Amino acid sequence: MADLEIFRKTLGSLGTNCYILVNHDTGECVVFDPGDEAEVLKEIFHSPAFQLQAIFLTHGHYDHIGAVKELKDTFHVPVYASKEENEQVLSKVEVNLSAAFGRSISLKADEVLRDGQKLDILGTTITCILTPGHTAGGMCFYIEELQSLIAGDTLFCESVGRTDFPTGNGAVLLNSIHEKLFTLPDETKVFPGHNDSTTIGWEKENNMVCAIG
Repeated sequence: MADLEIFRKTLGSLGTNCYILVNHDTGECVVFDPGDEAEVLKEIFHSPAFQLQAIFLTHGHYDHIGAVKELKDTFHVPVYASKEENEQVLSKVEVNLSAAFGRSISLKADEVLRDGQKLDILGTTITCILTPGHTAGGMCFYIEELQSLIAGDTLFCESVGRTDFPTGNGAVLLNSIHEKLFTLPDETKVFPGHNDSTTIGWEKENNMVCAIG
């Protein structure tokens, strides 16, 4: 069993949570949603203890992708995102909201992911769970070995992601949560795109937005 650990870095003006999954046995790691402060992240990934292998995106909003290009250019690693997000959000500055904030970020994934796809990386398996609603191609990443879910802006502690942005849909989001996430074990730790972590069990009992839905 690999010696795995998840680290959180909160970045940028919107306090976006970036997560780093590292295998301490090899020093290899992947990053989820490097949203800003590329120089801070580059300093981490220049360390032998954090050798970057890939970039994973839960969705394409500007506050989750702001450091992607610089990391990709520096470390020559692939970018992974869902097929739907790659086609509808990542490359469109009006849809990914970067134009509205003066950034104009346009990206394309190197590898597109499908719902239920399993990736063997860092000596473990990451399961890709398509959870549309916050955006058309929102995707969560489940690391069963750690009983952990990288949830992006789909599910928060006692809340859910906004659905009033382009490609968002409230009914679809709640269905994604109930059908895809609330079927995971209650002890699953949830690492959201903003604010504090939680668990699936806690959200099933205490998330009033989901209860109303």
